Amino acid sequence: MVFKRNILILISGITVGVMLSLGHGVLADRNENQTSPSLPLAELRTFSEVFGKIKSDYVKEVDDKTLLEGAIRGMLADLDPHSAYMDADSFKELQVGTTGEFGGLGIEVGMEDGFVKVIAPIDDTPAQKAGVQAGDLIIRLDSAPVKGMSLGDAVKIMRGKPGTDIVLTVVREGEEKPLTITITRAIIKVKSIKNRMLDDGFGYVRVTQFQARSGKDLAKALKKLNKESGGQLNGLVLDLRNNPGGVLNAAVDVSNAFLNKGTIVYTEGRVKNSEMRFNASSGDLLKGAPIVVLINGGSASASEIVAGALQDHKRAVIVGQPSFGKGSVQTILPMQGGTALKLTTALYYTPSGRSIQAEGIIPDIELKSIKLAKMEHSLKMLKEADLSGHLENGSRDIDQADETGSLDKDAGQDKPLEETDYPLFEALNLLKGLYILRDYNK
Repeated sequence: MVFKRNILILISGITVGVMLSLGHGVLADRNENQTSPSLPLAELRTFSEVFGKIKSDYVKEVDDKTLLEGAIRGMLADLDPHSAYMDADSFKELQVGTTGEFGGLGIEVGMEDGFVKVIAPIDDTPAQKAGVQAGDLIIRLDSAPVKGMSLGDAVKIMRGKPGTDIVLTVVREGEEKPLTITITRAIIKVKSIKNRMLDDGFGYVRVTQFQARSGKDLAKALKKLNKESGGQLNGLVLDLRNNPGGVLNAAVDVSNAFLNKGTIVYTEGRVKNSEMRFNASSGDLLKGAPIVVLINGGSASASEIVAGALQDHKRAVIVGQPSFGKGSVQTILPMQGGTALKLTTALYYTPSGRSIQAEGIIPDIELKSIKLAKMEHSLKMLKEADLSGHLENGSRDIDQADETGSLDKDAGQDKPLEETDYPLFEALNLLKGLYILRDYNK
Protein backbone atom coordinates (compact mmCIF):
# COMPACT_ATOMS: atom_id res chain seq x y z
CA MET A 1 0.00 0.00 0.00
CA VAL A 2 1.43 3.37 -0.99
CA PHE A 3 0.42 6.50 0.93
CA LYS A 4 1.79 9.86 -0.20
CA ARG A 5 0.21 13.12 0.96
CA ASN A 6 -2.91 11.20 1.93
CA ILE A 7 -3.21 9.64 -1.54
CA LEU A 8 -3.71 5.94 -2.24
CA ILE A 9 -3.58 4.96 -5.88
CA LEU A 10 -5.07 1.67 -7.03
CA ILE A 11 -5.89 0.23 -10.40
CA SER A 12 -7.91 -2.99 -10.79
CA GLY A 13 -11.34 -4.56 -10.75
CA ILE A 14 -13.19 -5.88 -7.70
CA THR A 15 -11.41 -8.95 -6.43
CA VAL A 16 -13.61 -11.63 -4.95
CA GLY A 17 -11.56 -11.96 -1.84
CA VAL A 18 -11.03 -9.16 0.58
CA MET A 19 -9.55 -6.84 -2.00
CA LEU A 20 -12.02 -4.20 -3.16
CA SER A 21 -10.87 -1.69 -5.73
CA LEU A 22 -12.31 -0.61 -9.01
CA GLY A 23 -9.88 0.96 -11.39
CA HIS A 24 -7.35 3.59 -10.62
CA GLY A 25 -8.39 4.96 -7.24
CA VAL A 26 -7.11 7.92 -5.26
CA LEU A 27 -7.70 8.26 -1.53
CA ALA A 28 -8.30 11.97 -1.04
CA ASP A 29 -8.79 14.16 2.00
CA ARG A 30 -12.46 14.92 2.57
CA ASN A 31 -11.55 18.52 3.45
CA GLU A 32 -9.98 19.13 0.04
CA ASN A 33 -13.32 19.08 -1.79
CA GLN A 34 -14.08 22.12 -3.83
CA THR A 35 -17.08 24.38 -3.20
CA SER A 36 -20.34 22.47 -3.63
CA PRO A 37 -22.54 23.55 -6.55
CA SER A 38 -25.97 25.05 -5.90
CA LEU A 39 -28.54 22.45 -4.85
CA PRO A 40 -31.49 21.57 -7.16
CA LEU A 41 -34.28 22.41 -4.73
CA ALA A 42 -37.18 21.16 -6.89
CA GLU A 43 -35.58 17.73 -7.34
CA LEU A 44 -34.75 17.55 -3.64
CA ARG A 45 -38.38 18.24 -2.80
CA THR A 46 -39.32 15.29 -5.02
CA PHE A 47 -36.75 13.14 -3.24
CA SER A 48 -38.12 14.19 0.12
CA GLU A 49 -41.65 13.40 -1.04
CA VAL A 50 -40.68 9.90 -2.23
CA PHE A 51 -38.75 9.31 0.99
CA GLY A 52 -41.80 10.25 3.04
CA LYS A 53 -44.16 8.05 1.00
CA ILE A 54 -41.89 5.02 1.44
CA LYS A 55 -41.66 5.67 5.18
CA SER A 56 -45.43 5.92 5.55
CA ASP A 57 -46.90 3.58 2.91
CA TYR A 58 -44.39 0.82 2.14
CA VAL A 59 -45.61 -2.66 3.10
CA LYS A 60 -42.83 -3.05 5.70
CA GLU A 61 -41.17 -0.50 7.93
CA VAL A 62 -37.78 0.63 6.62
CA ASP A 63 -35.29 2.55 8.73
CA ASP A 64 -33.88 5.89 7.56
CA LYS A 65 -30.28 4.64 7.21
CA THR A 66 -31.28 1.83 4.84
CA LEU A 67 -33.31 4.21 2.67
CA LEU A 68 -30.61 6.87 2.49
CA GLU A 69 -27.80 4.41 1.75
CA GLY A 70 -29.99 2.89 -0.97
CA ALA A 71 -30.50 6.33 -2.48
CA ILE A 72 -26.76 7.00 -2.46
CA ARG A 73 -26.03 3.65 -4.10
CA GLY A 74 -28.66 4.38 -6.74
CA MET A 75 -27.14 7.77 -7.56
CA LEU A 76 -23.72 6.25 -8.08
CA ALA A 77 -24.94 3.16 -9.96
CA ASP A 78 -26.40 5.41 -12.68
CA LEU A 79 -23.06 7.15 -13.30
CA ASP A 80 -20.73 4.37 -14.47
CA PRO A 81 -19.79 0.78 -13.50
CA HIS A 82 -16.94 1.90 -11.23
CA SER A 83 -18.40 4.64 -9.03
CA ALA A 84 -19.78 3.18 -5.80
CA TYR A 85 -20.65 3.76 -2.16
CA MET A 86 -18.49 1.71 0.20
CA ASP A 87 -19.71 0.76 3.65
CA ALA A 88 -17.23 0.56 6.52
CA ASP A 89 -16.34 -3.10 5.89
CA SER A 90 -15.77 -2.57 2.17
CA PHE A 91 -13.58 0.46 2.82
CA LYS A 92 -11.42 -1.49 5.27
CA GLU A 93 -11.06 -4.27 2.70
CA LEU A 94 -9.90 -1.77 0.09
CA GLN A 95 -7.20 -0.50 2.41
CA VAL A 96 -5.73 -3.96 3.02
CA GLY A 97 -6.34 -5.35 -0.46
CA THR A 98 -2.94 -4.71 -2.01
CA THR A 99 -0.95 -6.87 0.40
CA GLY A 100 -1.26 -9.94 -1.83
CA GLU A 101 -3.10 -12.07 0.74
CA PHE A 102 -6.88 -12.21 1.02
CA GLY A 103 -9.77 -14.63 1.31
CA GLY A 104 -12.16 -15.73 -1.41
CA LEU A 105 -12.17 -17.23 -4.90
CA GLY A 106 -9.42 -15.30 -6.67
CA ILE A 107 -11.27 -13.54 -9.49
CA GLU A 108 -11.50 -9.90 -10.53
CA VAL A 109 -15.07 -8.95 -11.42
CA GLY A 110 -17.18 -6.07 -12.70
CA MET A 111 -20.79 -5.58 -13.79
CA GLU A 112 -22.17 -5.96 -17.31
CA ASP A 113 -25.88 -5.86 -18.25
CA GLY A 114 -26.85 -6.67 -14.67
CA PHE A 115 -24.59 -9.71 -14.44
CA VAL A 116 -21.19 -10.19 -12.81
CA LYS A 117 -18.47 -10.33 -15.46
CA VAL A 118 -15.12 -11.97 -14.83
CA ILE A 119 -12.33 -9.58 -15.77
CA ALA A 120 -9.67 -12.17 -15.00
CA PRO A 121 -9.00 -15.16 -12.75
CA ILE A 122 -5.84 -14.70 -10.67
CA ASP A 123 -3.05 -17.24 -11.10
CA ASP A 124 -2.87 -20.20 -8.73
CA THR A 125 -6.21 -19.44 -7.05
CA PRO A 126 -9.30 -21.67 -6.63
CA ALA A 127 -11.14 -19.86 -9.44
CA GLN A 128 -8.32 -20.32 -11.94
CA LYS A 129 -7.84 -23.96 -11.02
CA ALA A 130 -11.60 -24.60 -11.33
CA GLY A 131 -11.60 -23.29 -14.90
CA VAL A 132 -13.08 -19.80 -14.59
CA GLN A 133 -12.08 -17.72 -17.62
CA ALA A 134 -11.84 -14.02 -18.44
CA GLY A 135 -15.09 -12.88 -20.04
CA ASP A 136 -17.35 -15.36 -18.21
CA LEU A 137 -20.71 -13.90 -17.18
CA ILE A 138 -21.86 -15.17 -13.78
CA ILE A 139 -25.66 -15.52 -13.79
CA ARG A 140 -26.19 -17.53 -10.59
CA LEU A 141 -24.42 -17.82 -7.26
CA ASP A 142 -25.46 -21.16 -5.82
CA SER A 143 -29.22 -20.97 -6.36
CA ALA A 144 -29.49 -17.16 -6.25
CA PRO A 145 -29.92 -15.27 -9.57
CA VAL A 146 -27.38 -12.46 -9.99
CA LYS A 147 -29.78 -10.24 -11.97
CA GLY A 148 -30.96 -7.48 -9.69
CA MET A 149 -28.03 -7.74 -7.26
CA SER A 150 -25.52 -4.96 -6.80
CA LEU A 151 -21.89 -5.86 -7.39
CA GLY A 152 -21.23 -5.49 -3.67
CA ASP A 153 -24.03 -7.91 -2.82
CA ALA A 154 -22.69 -10.48 -5.29
CA VAL A 155 -19.18 -10.14 -3.89
CA LYS A 156 -20.43 -10.70 -0.34
CA ILE A 157 -22.08 -13.97 -1.43
CA MET A 158 -18.92 -15.14 -3.19
CA ARG A 159 -16.83 -14.50 -0.11
CA GLY A 160 -17.06 -16.90 2.77
CA LYS A 161 -15.23 -19.19 5.12
CA PRO A 162 -12.17 -20.88 3.57
CA GLY A 163 -12.90 -24.52 2.76
CA THR A 164 -16.56 -23.94 1.89
CA ASP A 165 -17.91 -24.41 -1.64
CA ILE A 166 -19.85 -22.14 -3.94
CA VAL A 167 -21.38 -23.05 -7.31
CA LEU A 168 -21.10 -20.46 -10.07
CA THR A 169 -23.38 -20.70 -13.09
CA VAL A 170 -21.66 -18.94 -15.97
CA VAL A 171 -22.40 -18.09 -19.56
CA ARG A 172 -19.33 -18.39 -21.76
CA GLU A 173 -18.88 -17.30 -25.36
CA GLY A 174 -18.83 -20.33 -27.65
CA GLU A 175 -20.76 -22.54 -25.22
CA GLU A 176 -24.38 -23.38 -26.05
CA LYS A 177 -25.48 -23.94 -22.45
CA PRO A 178 -24.54 -22.29 -19.15
CA LEU A 179 -21.71 -23.99 -17.26
CA THR A 180 -21.72 -24.82 -13.56
CA ILE A 181 -18.39 -24.46 -11.77
CA THR A 182 -17.88 -25.50 -8.15
CA ILE A 183 -15.16 -23.56 -6.35
CA THR A 184 -13.80 -24.12 -2.85
CA ARG A 185 -13.05 -20.83 -1.10
CA ALA A 186 -9.53 -20.36 0.26
CA ILE A 187 -7.12 -17.85 1.74
CA ILE A 188 -5.46 -16.53 -1.38
CA LYS A 189 -1.80 -15.58 -1.42
CA VAL A 190 -0.90 -13.94 -4.68
CA LYS A 191 2.72 -14.02 -5.80
CA SER A 192 3.05 -10.90 -7.90
CA ILE A 193 6.18 -11.80 -9.91
CA LYS A 194 7.08 -15.17 -11.44
CA ASN A 195 10.15 -15.80 -13.58
CA ARG A 196 12.03 -18.51 -15.43
CA MET A 197 14.32 -19.02 -18.43
CA LEU A 198 12.53 -19.90 -21.65
CA ASP A 199 15.67 -20.68 -23.65
CA ASP A 200 19.38 -19.91 -23.50
CA GLY A 201 19.62 -16.17 -22.94
CA PHE A 202 15.86 -15.53 -23.16
CA GLY A 203 13.93 -14.90 -19.97
CA TYR A 204 10.29 -14.84 -18.94
CA VAL A 205 8.61 -12.70 -16.28
CA ARG A 206 4.92 -12.90 -15.44
CA VAL A 207 3.24 -10.17 -13.41
CA THR A 208 0.06 -11.70 -11.97
CA GLN A 209 -1.09 -8.57 -10.15
CA PHE A 210 0.44 -5.17 -9.39
CA GLN A 211 1.19 -5.04 -5.67
CA ALA A 212 3.14 -2.52 -3.62
CA ARG A 213 6.34 -4.62 -3.86
CA SER A 214 6.03 -5.58 -7.54
CA GLY A 215 8.69 -3.11 -8.71
CA LYS A 216 11.28 -4.38 -6.23
CA ASP A 217 10.39 -8.01 -6.90
CA LEU A 218 10.73 -7.43 -10.65
CA ALA A 219 14.22 -5.97 -10.17
CA LYS A 220 15.22 -9.08 -8.20
CA ALA A 221 13.77 -11.37 -10.87
CA LEU A 222 15.66 -9.58 -13.66
CA LYS A 223 18.89 -9.74 -11.66
CA LYS A 224 18.40 -13.49 -11.22
CA LEU A 225 17.62 -14.05 -14.92
CA ASN A 226 20.60 -11.93 -16.02
CA LYS A 227 22.86 -14.03 -13.80
CA GLU A 228 21.44 -17.29 -15.17
CA SER A 229 22.05 -16.11 -18.74
CA GLY A 230 25.70 -15.33 -18.09
CA GLY A 231 25.45 -11.67 -17.14
CA GLN A 232 22.92 -10.16 -19.52
CA LEU A 233 19.67 -11.42 -21.06
CA ASN A 234 19.34 -11.46 -24.81
CA GLY A 235 15.65 -10.68 -24.49
CA LEU A 236 12.58 -10.90 -22.23
CA VAL A 237 8.94 -11.91 -22.54
CA LEU A 238 6.84 -9.86 -20.11
CA ASP A 239 3.53 -11.66 -19.56
CA LEU A 240 0.60 -9.44 -18.50
CA ARG A 241 -2.20 -11.75 -19.64
CA ASN A 242 -5.16 -11.95 -17.25
CA ASN A 243 -3.53 -9.37 -15.00
CA PRO A 244 -6.43 -7.26 -13.70
CA GLY A 245 -4.35 -4.42 -12.28
CA GLY A 246 -3.43 -3.31 -8.78
CA VAL A 247 -1.35 -0.44 -7.41
CA LEU A 248 -0.56 2.39 -9.81
CA ASN A 249 2.86 3.04 -8.28
CA ALA A 250 3.74 -0.59 -9.03
CA ALA A 251 2.74 -0.13 -12.70
CA VAL A 252 4.98 2.94 -12.81
CA ASP A 253 7.85 1.03 -11.18
CA VAL A 254 7.53 -1.89 -13.62
CA SER A 255 7.47 0.46 -16.63
CA ASN A 256 10.38 2.43 -15.19
CA ALA A 257 12.50 -0.74 -15.01
CA PHE A 258 12.66 -0.80 -18.82
CA LEU A 259 12.82 2.94 -19.64
CA ASN A 260 15.54 5.56 -19.35
CA LYS A 261 13.39 8.69 -19.62
CA GLY A 262 10.02 10.09 -20.65
CA THR A 263 6.42 10.01 -19.48
CA ILE A 264 4.96 6.72 -18.27
CA VAL A 265 1.34 7.76 -17.68
CA TYR A 266 -0.68 10.87 -16.87
CA THR A 267 -4.25 11.59 -15.78
CA GLU A 268 -6.68 14.41 -16.55
CA GLY A 269 -9.98 15.34 -14.91
CA ARG A 270 -12.17 18.25 -13.82
CA VAL A 271 -10.66 18.76 -10.36
CA LYS A 272 -7.10 19.91 -9.82
CA ASN A 273 -5.92 17.05 -7.62
CA SER A 274 -7.02 14.48 -10.21
CA GLU A 275 -4.23 15.58 -12.58
CA MET A 276 -1.02 13.61 -12.16
CA ARG A 277 2.01 12.80 -14.29
CA PHE A 278 4.55 10.02 -13.76
CA ASN A 279 7.95 10.04 -15.51
CA ALA A 280 10.72 7.47 -15.88
CA SER A 281 13.66 8.19 -13.62
CA SER A 282 16.03 5.23 -13.62
CA GLY A 283 18.11 3.23 -16.07
CA ASP A 284 16.86 0.35 -18.22
CA LEU A 285 17.61 -2.83 -16.27
CA LEU A 286 17.81 -4.82 -19.53
CA LYS A 287 20.18 -2.31 -21.17
CA GLY A 288 18.15 -2.18 -24.37
CA ALA A 289 17.62 -5.94 -24.80
CA PRO A 290 14.41 -6.58 -26.80
CA ILE A 291 11.11 -7.09 -24.95
CA VAL A 292 7.88 -8.75 -26.07
CA VAL A 293 4.81 -8.01 -23.92
CA LEU A 294 1.90 -10.49 -23.92
CA ILE A 295 -1.61 -9.14 -23.27
CA ASN A 296 -5.20 -10.34 -23.70
CA GLY A 297 -8.75 -9.34 -22.83
CA GLY A 298 -8.06 -9.97 -19.15
CA SER A 299 -5.22 -7.42 -19.06
CA ALA A 300 -6.69 -4.36 -17.38
CA SER A 301 -5.79 -1.00 -15.86
CA ALA A 302 -2.24 -1.20 -14.48
CA SER A 303 -1.39 -3.81 -17.13
CA GLU A 304 -2.60 -1.43 -19.81
CA ILE A 305 -0.51 1.40 -18.38
CA VAL A 306 2.64 -0.73 -18.65
CA ALA A 307 1.82 -2.05 -22.13
CA GLY A 308 0.85 1.43 -23.35
CA ALA A 309 4.00 3.07 -21.98
CA LEU A 310 6.36 0.48 -23.48
CA GLN A 311 4.45 0.57 -26.78
CA ASP A 312 4.50 4.37 -27.07
CA HIS A 313 8.22 4.53 -26.26
CA LYS A 314 8.82 1.75 -28.83
CA ARG A 315 10.57 -0.17 -26.07
CA ALA A 316 8.59 -3.39 -26.57
CA VAL A 317 6.48 -5.20 -29.13
CA ILE A 318 2.97 -5.87 -27.83
CA VAL A 319 1.59 -9.29 -28.80
CA GLY A 320 -1.75 -11.00 -28.14
CA GLN A 321 -5.31 -9.71 -28.04
CA PRO A 322 -6.77 -6.25 -27.32
CA SER A 323 -6.78 -5.48 -23.59
CA PHE A 324 -9.78 -4.85 -21.35
CA GLY A 325 -10.02 -1.07 -21.75
CA LYS A 326 -10.17 0.13 -18.13
CA GLY A 327 -8.82 3.67 -18.33
CA SER A 328 -10.83 5.66 -15.78
CA VAL A 329 -9.64 7.03 -12.46
CA GLN A 330 -11.59 6.55 -9.24
CA THR A 331 -11.07 8.81 -6.23
CA ILE A 332 -11.73 7.28 -2.81
CA LEU A 333 -13.33 9.96 -0.61
CA PRO A 334 -13.53 8.99 3.10
CA MET A 335 -16.93 9.85 4.60
CA GLN A 336 -18.36 9.89 8.11
CA GLY A 337 -18.76 6.64 10.03
CA GLY A 338 -15.84 4.90 8.31
CA THR A 339 -17.60 4.75 4.93
CA ALA A 340 -16.25 6.05 1.63
CA LEU A 341 -17.32 7.28 -1.77
CA LYS A 342 -15.58 5.88 -4.82
CA LEU A 343 -16.08 8.36 -7.64
CA THR A 344 -14.76 8.40 -11.20
CA THR A 345 -12.83 11.67 -11.46
CA ALA A 346 -10.45 11.37 -14.41
CA LEU A 347 -9.08 9.31 -17.29
CA TYR A 348 -5.50 8.16 -17.63
CA TYR A 349 -3.48 8.50 -20.81
CA THR A 350 -0.46 6.79 -22.36
CA PRO A 351 2.66 8.91 -23.09
CA SER A 352 1.44 9.74 -26.61
CA GLY A 353 -1.92 10.97 -25.29
CA ARG A 354 -4.07 7.90 -25.98
CA SER A 355 -7.01 7.24 -23.69
CA ILE A 356 -7.39 3.53 -23.00
CA GLN A 357 -10.96 3.88 -21.71
CA ALA A 358 -13.29 1.46 -23.53
CA GLU A 359 -10.62 1.02 -26.24
CA GLY A 360 -7.81 -0.92 -24.58
CA ILE A 361 -4.31 -1.46 -25.91
CA ILE A 362 -4.27 -2.81 -29.45
CA PRO A 363 -1.37 -5.28 -29.91
CA ASP A 364 1.28 -4.60 -32.53
CA ILE A 365 0.86 -8.25 -33.50
CA GLU A 366 -2.57 -9.74 -32.82
CA LEU A 367 -2.91 -13.45 -32.12
CA LYS A 368 -6.20 -15.28 -32.33
CA SER A 369 -7.22 -17.47 -29.42
CA ILE A 370 -6.20 -20.89 -30.71
CA LYS A 371 -4.71 -24.07 -29.33
CA LEU A 372 -2.30 -26.23 -31.31
CA ALA A 373 -2.34 -29.99 -31.09
CA LYS A 374 0.17 -32.38 -32.56
CA MET A 375 -1.08 -34.53 -35.46
CA GLU A 376 -0.70 -38.19 -34.63
CA HIS A 377 -0.16 -39.36 -38.22
CA SER A 378 1.46 -36.44 -39.98
CA LEU A 379 3.11 -37.11 -43.35
CA LYS A 380 6.88 -37.08 -43.05
CA MET A 381 8.52 -34.84 -45.67
CA LEU A 382 11.08 -36.55 -47.91
CA LYS A 383 14.64 -35.32 -47.38
CA GLU A 384 18.00 -35.89 -49.05
CA ALA A 385 18.97 -38.38 -46.34
CA ASP A 386 16.00 -40.59 -47.35
CA LEU A 387 17.12 -40.96 -50.97
CA SER A 388 18.73 -44.26 -51.94
CA GLY A 389 22.49 -43.92 -52.44
CA HIS A 390 22.72 -40.43 -50.91
CA LEU A 391 26.14 -39.13 -49.90
CA GLU A 392 26.89 -39.21 -46.17
CA ASN A 393 27.88 -36.15 -44.18
CA GLY A 394 31.17 -37.15 -42.59
CA SER A 395 30.71 -34.89 -39.55
CA ARG A 396 27.19 -36.10 -38.69
CA ASP A 397 26.80 -38.47 -35.78
CA ILE A 398 23.93 -40.64 -37.03
CA ASP A 399 23.47 -42.27 -33.62
CA GLN A 400 22.39 -38.93 -32.13
CA ALA A 401 19.07 -38.94 -34.00
CA ASP A 402 16.20 -41.38 -33.89
CA GLU A 403 14.13 -42.45 -36.89
CA THR A 404 12.00 -39.29 -36.82
CA GLY A 405 15.06 -37.03 -36.79
CA SER A 406 14.56 -35.77 -33.22
CA LEU A 407 17.51 -35.81 -30.83
CA ASP A 408 17.64 -38.20 -27.88
CA LYS A 409 17.95 -35.31 -25.42
CA ASP A 410 14.38 -34.27 -26.24
CA ALA A 411 12.92 -37.71 -25.65
CA GLY A 412 10.55 -37.98 -22.73
CA GLN A 413 10.23 -34.24 -22.18
CA ASP A 414 6.91 -32.52 -21.42
CA LYS A 415 4.70 -31.24 -24.21
CA PRO A 416 6.41 -28.57 -26.33
CA LEU A 417 5.67 -24.90 -25.68
CA GLU A 418 3.66 -24.50 -28.89
CA GLU A 419 1.12 -26.99 -27.53
CA THR A 420 0.95 -25.78 -23.93
CA ASP A 421 1.07 -22.00 -24.55
CA TYR A 422 0.92 -20.99 -28.20
CA PRO A 423 1.03 -17.19 -27.63
CA LEU A 424 4.14 -17.59 -25.47
CA PHE A 425 5.69 -19.82 -28.15
CA GLU A 426 5.10 -17.10 -30.76
CA ALA A 427 6.39 -14.41 -28.40
CA LEU A 428 9.63 -16.32 -27.87
CA ASN A 429 10.12 -16.79 -31.62
CA LEU A 430 9.57 -13.06 -32.18
CA LEU A 431 11.96 -12.23 -29.34
CA LYS A 432 14.70 -14.32 -30.94
CA GLY A 433 14.11 -12.58 -34.25
CA LEU A 434 14.37 -9.14 -32.63
CA TYR A 435 17.63 -10.15 -30.98
CA ILE A 436 19.09 -11.34 -34.27
CA LEU A 437 17.99 -8.14 -36.06
CA ARG A 438 19.54 -6.02 -33.30
CA ASP A 439 22.89 -7.77 -33.86
CA TYR A 440 22.61 -7.21 -37.61
CA ASN A 441 22.03 -3.50 -37.10
CA LYS A 442 25.05 -2.98 -34.85
